[in-house]
Amino acid sequence: MASEPLEKTALSDRDTLARARHELRTPLNQILGYSEMLLEDAEQSGQESFIPDLKKIHGAAKQLVGLIQEYMGPGKPSADRHEVAVAPAPAPTATSAQGARETPGVFRGQPATGQGSHLLVVDDNETNRQMLGQRLEREGYRISTAPDGCHALQMVSQQPFDLVLLDIMMPGMDGYGVLERMKADPRLRHIPVIMISALDELESVVRCIELGAEDYLPKPFEPTLLRARIGACLEKKSLRDQEQRTYLALVESQRLLAAELAEAADYVKSLLPPPLSGDLGADWRFIPSTQLGGDAFGYHWLDPDHFAIYLLDVCGHGVGAALLSISVMNVLRAQSLPSTDFLDPGAVLGALNARFPMEDQNNMYFTMWYGVYHKVKRELAYASGGHPPAVLIPPRASGSQTAVQLRTQGPIIGALPDIAYGMARHQIPPGSTLYLFSDGTYEIAQKDGSMWSLEQFVDRLAASPAAPIPALDNIVSQAQAVGGQAQFVDDFSIVRIAF
Repeated sequence: MASEPLEKTALSDRDTLARARHELRTPLNQILGYSEMLLEDAEQSGQESFIPDLKKIHGAAKQLVGLIQEYMGPGKPSADRHEVAVAPAPAPTATSAQGARETPGVFRGQPATGQGSHLLVVDDNETNRQMLGQRLEREGYRISTAPDGCHALQMVSQQPFDLVLLDIMMPGMDGYGVLERMKADPRLRHIPVIMISALDELESVVRCIELGAEDYLPKPFEPTLLRARIGACLEKKSLRDQEQRTYLALVESQRLLAAELAEAADYVKSLLPPPLSGDLGADWRFIPSTQLGGDAFGYHWLDPDHFAIYLLDVCGHGVGAALLSISVMNVLRAQSLPSTDFLDPGAVLGALNARFPMEDQNNMYFTMWYGVYHKVKRELAYASGGHPPAVLIPPRASGSQTAVQLRTQGPIIGALPDIAYGMARHQIPPGSTLYLFSDGTYEIAQKDGSMWSLEQFVDRLAASPAAPIPALDNIVSQAQAVGGQAQFVDDFSIVRIAF
């Protein structure tokens, strides 16, 4: 308990000493700043007679700053003070070979990076604001000033700034409070802040950096160091601004691309056939893994007695796969394969293989199942090229629910030239249901990591309700439940034909 008053006394002494250093350095900082600017003016205007006296003033002020640091710096006991003899200011330096005098503390070099940038100087001391503002204006910056923290927050909220030079010790809201408010505001947190203060204690520096300051400069500051720190902050902000512009441009580009892809996806879906009812019922579900998938399908009457049914799956996804699938679908709809009997599924696949060689399609190929149903004979002729089998479910009234897999041996379309595709036939009892689908409907990773098999999928088809529309939605829901998510890794396409 006895140590508490001593602790408070020590803390009070340290704060008093810090305040004293701040008060002593403030006018010295002004003397240094103005003497440096006057030296620059004298050298540029050729009034060399003023230079020696100005250098004496500058040197004396700098020496006093050093003495304050030596005898009143952090860690110095307040009771231990000594008299100090002030050494004379250094003599003027010799003239350089080019005739220009080198002035200590005055920057000589290339123009500042970020000239034209808008800087805000925040300081409760009007002379400090004017001095720093004039120096920065000489470097080519646009300068605004604020006398306190509240005005500073109001200004940065109303107009854009590239950098804020913020004094710490101010009445009312100090620099810490301004910095904290700026970094907590999403609209202002991107503005870099350099803290400038006569306080030189490590705790002050650490606190500023922790609150989000870009840098910290003690008063009085070296002009070269100030210029370098400002240049570095502005360069980083320029890079961040460029990064933000690039990001926003990318977001906009992605938005436009997404809109165009959505429009293209709508166009692809518009090419798919409408559901049918009557002697033949037809319906489908199509869920691309991306906005544009590589699956396509269709059905249409070739003549009053023959009904064509097909489904194809282009390798890959996206624009290229969608364009190829649309091209094939348009060829089939228009029957634009010369010398091809569209009543012969094997001949159709052979003609497509010759028409779309993968070396002409950016190395893309496709699999396909194609069938032709003869209404009078109730006979289905079919052929497949590297595609999953179509599944025929017999009528429930027959007492048998054994699914029949319909496929022929044949390679993928477009891979090998001059391939003959065989054809098979199957009788279709009344009340049967035929499913065409892509491999994306069953090649689904289950929750335990194993892959859902074709046999498991076919069993689900055989157990599906008889009504066409509820059956397809039920199949989609079951496939989503198997994978544990609504989105499929591959395109999900299924067509149901009710005979």
